[in-house]
Amino acid sequence: MNSRQPSYVRYACHLMKAWTWVAAAAALVGVGSVAGFGVVAHEELSALEHGPAYTLSAPIEVLEPAQGSPIESSSLHDALLSAASNPALAEFHARVTDASTGEVVFDQQSGVALRPASTTKILTAAAAILQLGSDDVVTTQVYRGPNPGEVVIKAAGDVWMDAEAIDALATQLNGLGEPVTSVAIDSSYWGQMPEMLPGWDPVDIDGGYVAPLQPAMLNGGRGLVEETGDVPRSHAPALDVAQALAGAIGAEAAGAAPVPEGAQVVASVDSPDLVTRLDMMMKHSDNVYAEAIGREVALDRAATDAPGATMAALSEHGFDTAGTEIHDNSGLSTMNLITPKLLDSILADAAAKPELRPLLNTLPVASGEGTLIERYGDLPGRGWVRAKTGTLDDTSGLAGTVTSVNGNVYTFAFLSNGSSVLEARRAMDEMASILRAY
Repeated sequence: MNSRQPSYVRYACHLMKAWTWVAAAAALVGVGSVAGFGVVAHEELSALEHGPAYTLSAPIEVLEPAQGSPIESSSLHDALLSAASNPALAEFHARVTDASTGEVVFDQQSGVALRPASTTKILTAAAAILQLGSDDVVTTQVYRGPNPGEVVIKAAGDVWMDAEAIDALATQLNGLGEPVTSVAIDSSYWGQMPEMLPGWDPVDIDGGYVAPLQPAMLNGGRGLVEETGDVPRSHAPALDVAQALAGAIGAEAAGAAPVPEGAQVVASVDSPDLVTRLDMMMKHSDNVYAEAIGREVALDRAATDAPGATMAALSEHGFDTAGTEIHDNSGLSTMNLITPKLLDSILADAAAKPELRPLLNTLPVASGEGTLIERYGDLPGRGWVRAKTGTLDDTSGLAGTVTSVNGNVYTFAFLSNGSSVLEARRAMDEMASILRAY
């Protein structure tokens, strides 16, 4: 068999080889050209002269600190005195301070205590910041139970737990690589403290004002559906936490059980920081949150009397607590007695010094949010008054700050007893609005 290729095939092969060499040569020329261009370009660009680097100018100060202006103090005093004589205020004690100078510009029996209602929460918030620090958090841990598949939540005072916290714990437990079949909760952390305080009425649980004080709750005992507001609270808030976590991982809630000695931590979650928790407490005047924070202060001081621990913390930081007596941290107790002098002193200190200043940001804004959202709509204090409210039968309180048109900052504390709540509220709102003009 002849293996030689026909001549036309041989010719074609030679032609293809020729074109291959030509193409290769062209490619080499192209590469060389590119390389040559790169060298030339580098040399040319390197020879360019660059100007100085761009310098960003300093930002313009958009906000400037308020600069107070001198006022006719006697005129302000007379205006406040006239407002304080409103019969709607009944038994009325008050104090107003110029925060920039520390001068008391109005005083009406401020050293004599009256029922404060929820203005009590100012004492609780101040003591917590001073004792715990603004960044404080409460950590809830989950431990292995005594038997395979069992876990136990160690309640530690976090009554702010929400769906996100439950999901965080569930994710950690689902990642163990073994099924969890039972969830229990250990609620012994507040064991030496009562669940209901003197002066509290159990009907207030269904009224949405309180819950049995147990050291773990979902949104202050509201559950996972309603996060805020005076909705009915749970009668077994700690068990609700165990049930929620069990439901999230497809396990059974086993009720109450102690954490086994030496048990391993398998999951944990932190509460919001203290200032965030105080904001939730103050804006909506939440009694459960206030009591939980008071107990945190007490335990940090190795005490079990939460109201007493609050008073001790304030006294240690130089506040005059004479005449003040509190039986809870929320102000729900009708046995509480607080002087306007103490309330105003705390607020003036917060305005003048950085340590307590976060307290001021937790106060509701008049006609803007929280318990003041429906007040001040037609008054000059709208948007400028920030204050904690207080309301019980025959009792109204208001304590906070006002920035005036002249740039002056005032702190104030007003307490009214034996009065009609709505009428007293209006009278105090009008009185606080007077400060706006000075």
